[in-house]
Amino acid sequence: MDGSELSERALEYALENHPDAAVTVLTIVAEPSVMMGEAMSIAFEDDIEAAAQKRAESVFDRAHEVAADHDAEIDTVVAIGRPGRAIVRRADDYDAVVIGSHGDDMIDRLFVGDVADTVFKRSPVPVTVVR
Repeated sequence: MDGSELSERALEYALENHPDAAVTVLTIVAEPSVMMGEAMSIAFEDDIEAAAQKRAESVFDRAHEVAADHDAEIDTVVAIGRPGRAIVRRADDYDAVVIGSHGDDMIDRLFVGDVADTVFKRSPVPVTVVR
């Protein structure tokens, strides 16, 4: 879940269509890079994992609200890295991946997003892409 409307829809889909499943919401904080403006700020933190967790709080807060609306409980996990790769790396730990088709970026709205495409093509488990 990345905070976008479609990632929220993906969570809703998972909760509605798999009511007995254990659902884990994963959010990825981009790894520090000179090319990734906001992500660069965590590079200066003493504890990068704690900084990533703090950045993920708003996404997780919303995820818990959505889960509460469905009378469900969820687990949350934060990872650092490139989103598509990080999701694929963890996919083996789960039975399936449910992902939004793209983020809120205008270019992403025109096409299936790069993250969803990477996960769809490389995941070792079934992937549902929600629009």
